[in-house]
This record gives sequence, C-alpha cells and structure tokens, in this order.
Amino acid sequence: MQFPYLTFLTFFPLVGALAVMLLPKEKENMIRWTALLATIPPLLASFMLFAEFDRSSTALQFIEGPYPWIEMFHIEYFMGADGISMPMILLTPIICTICVMASWNIKKSIKGYFALFLMLNTGMMGVFCALDFFLFYVFWEVMLLPMYFLIGIWGGERREYAAIKFFLYTLAGSVLMLLAMLAFYFFSDGNVFNLVTLANQEVHRGILTDPTFRNVVWIALFIGFAIKIPAFPFHTWLPDAHVQAPTAISVILAGILLKLGIYGILRICYPLLPDATANFAGMMVVIGVINIVYGALCAMAQKDFKKLIAYSSVSHMGFCMLGIASFNPEGMNGGVLQMFNHGTITAMLFLCVGIIYDRAHHREINGFGGLASVMPRYTAITGFAFFAALGLPGLSGFISEALCFLGGFQTWRAQTIVAASGVVLTAAYMLWCFQRVFLGEVNEKYKGLPDINGRELACLLPLALIVIVVGVYPKVILDVMNASLVGLNDAMQPYMAALGV
Repeated sequence: MQFPYLTFLTFFPLVGALAVMLLPKEKENMIRWTALLATIPPLLASFMLFAEFDRSSTALQFIEGPYPWIEMFHIEYFMGADGISMPMILLTPIICTICVMASWNIKKSIKGYFALFLMLNTGMMGVFCALDFFLFYVFWEVMLLPMYFLIGIWGGERREYAAIKFFLYTLAGSVLMLLAMLAFYFFSDGNVFNLVTLANQEVHRGILTDPTFRNVVWIALFIGFAIKIPAFPFHTWLPDAHVQAPTAISVILAGILLKLGIYGILRICYPLLPDATANFAGMMVVIGVINIVYGALCAMAQKDFKKLIAYSSVSHMGFCMLGIASFNPEGMNGGVLQMFNHGTITAMLFLCVGIIYDRAHHREINGFGGLASVMPRYTAITGFAFFAALGLPGLSGFISEALCFLGGFQTWRAQTIVAASGVVLTAAYMLWCFQRVFLGEVNEKYKGLPDINGRELACLLPLALIVIVVGVYPKVILDVMNASLVGLNDAMQPYMAALGV
C-alpha cells in the first residue's frame, strides 16, 4: 500500500497530543474535542485496514520498511501487521476513542491528562505494529511514563503508591526484556534487531546456540511479558493500579495493556525461541490455570466493586495463556480471540463501575442494593456485561473460552479440567455481586440517583454491539487471525513433538 497507514495509526494521536499542549488551558471544551478528534481518524483507518486485510495469507501485510533508523547499529523502522496483531490494531482505536468520551468529566489539569492519554495511545499502537525488536522496545517503554502519571496524578487516594508499584514492576520486566534483546543482537547473524530476520535464522551464533542459555533468555522475556498479563505471581500491581486509576485509565489497562503480555509472547518468544517455548509450555499452562482459579477466588472475596472486576481480569487472562500454550489451532485461536473479547467485555465492566462511582462516590458492593428499580437502564447494560463476562452462549466471551478448552483438553487434559472450574467460579462471583448491588431492598440514600445518560450510553453501546456480533458470528474475527496462528502452530509442532507432547 502506498499510504503508510500503520505509521498514521501510531503517530496521529501524538500529533493530537501536541495540538492539545498548544491550546490554552482555559479552553477546556476545546481540549476535550481536540483529544476526541485525534482518535477518530485512526479509528476509521483501523476499520479500513481490517476490511482490506487478506484473511487467507500468513504473510505480513501493510508493511512499511525496513528503513534505516540508526544505521550503524542495524536499527530499523519496520512496521507491519498479521493475523496476530490485526485484532488488536482494530481494538486499540476503538477503546481509546471510547475512553476519551469516558474522560469528559475529568476536572483536574485537563490539558495534561489528554496530552498524556494520547501519548499512551501512540505507545500501545506502536507495540502492535513494530517488527524491529529495538523499535518494539521503544514503544513498550513509551507507554510506561504516561500511565505512571495518569495513575499518580488523576487516581484515587492511594494513587502515588499504586503508580510507583506499577512503574517498578513494569520497569523490572523491561530490564529483563532489554537484556534478552541485547542477547539476540550480539549473538545473531549480522547483529540485527529485525524480528523477521531473527525468526528466520535457524541457528544463532555464539552462546545463543546453547539450549540452557536460550532457556535463560526465554525466562527473561517471559517474566517481562508475564508482568504485563499479569500472570501469577507477578499480578499484585494490577488490583492497586485498577482501583486507584481513573475510570478511563482502568479501561485502557484492562482492555489493551494486559494484552501486550500475551502479544509479546506470541510475537517474540514463539518465533525466536521455539525450542525454549516448547520446554516451558507446561509451566505456562500451570500459571494460566492458577490465574483462572486463584483470580476467580480473589474476585469472590472482594468488597470493592472495582477490585472485583480487576481480579476477574487476572482470571480471564489465564484463559489466554491456556489457549496459546495448547499448540493446536483451536486453542491458539481461542487464546487470541479471548484477548480481543476480554478487551471489550472488561471495558464495559469498568465503565459501568465508573458510572455508579460518579453518582454514589463509593464502590462498596454491600453499600448499594435495589438499584434495578432506581436505574433500570444502567442495570440492564451492567447485567449484559456481567453475563458476557461469565461466558453466556451467544455473547463473545463464550466462544473464546470454549475454544481455549477445546484446545487445552487435547494437549493438557488434567490442567484443563481444573481450569474449567473457573467458569463456575466466575458465574458465582458475578451473580453474587449483581444480586447485592441491583436486587433486594433499595438503599434509601440512592433512591434519587439519575439513570445512565446519553454520553455514557455512547461509550457502552458500541462495545455491547461488538460483544453480540462476535458472540453470534465469531468468524468475523477468527478469519483474520486463523491463517497466522495456524502457521505459527505448525512451526511449533516439531519442537512439541520432540518433547512427546
């Protein structure tokens, strides 16, 4: 394609951030509308790329480069998309546009908030488009600083603690990823960062040919990505960050940032270290199962509405790990589809929590009661999001979880049986929460609460539509990812067969 669409998708929000910074801080409505307008063109471009994407090809598409960037060190500007990244390239502008609308009631330092938000948008999109390891790492780090400030300045009472914890965890993972990246650079043929070239090198030179060293490099990469997922035991930053972050930032965290960990494993660990990936496949499955069950049990114990949803994300990301570690088409499609579906469903859930917090100014589950008679429209759409999260057939969460189980049962039978208990636990904590918040006697303090308004509906209804469409017709997303995932799965089969799996 002649026009550099991926560059446009990545950097247009950054142009919007510069425009926001040039506006007078008194022009608050102009700042809001400028931020919203900065997300619309990338949204439309992502729809166009999604429509133009060749579903039958395993090849990279919409390629830009590789162009020399820091030529003396073989660092390149190289962008492209395949079936693994395309669903997230579509989802990111959708979530970002909705989050700008959800941030309309931000009152504190509006100019700084929206400028940082648009910078964060650029970092997230860049990770999904980058095909040079150094470029990938730059975008990965670009996300860190805006998110730190967005939590630390605009968050709740313990915002500084949550922001520092998020920063330290993520930075620790980034350091390990940097060391792994340097290992590939110094021990690759030709000292390159190009991910396509590195994946095609059957034997790397130097110490990287040693299986033990390759395992060490894989572990370093995995920890860096596992912190983002977040996988047990690296998950403890997430509940604090979610609870303290403003609503829109919680949506970004759950809808996009958590997916970067799974995406990084598929983009870097699988093609660059397939032998080490096969060695640690069983460990990934065990961690995924722990995520599913432990996250669900923690969610059931929560009294804070938002923290319950945060722990549900820990649980649901375990399905992604189970799926991608199954090494068959059903499981891998299920894992990547779960990334997309969780992004839309959990975005709805956090938006719903934000709506009631704006009115009641607390999130104590037992402090509500009977809201169904006070806020019927809000109850209906929150109930819809709850049933999508617990995997009701006909909604998108069901098909992705079902595919994860179909794939997992073929490869890891006992672990998948244990993981299936997560479905029952999810239904338990979701329905129990719904009962306490919306059913029963009305709390006298909240009899006059206004129902959901037009702006809030405009944020939620597009997500609800996606949940229904993908739930009824999952082919619309599965067709995009299937060819790339089958190709990746086929490449992994010799290494899994060597282990007798």
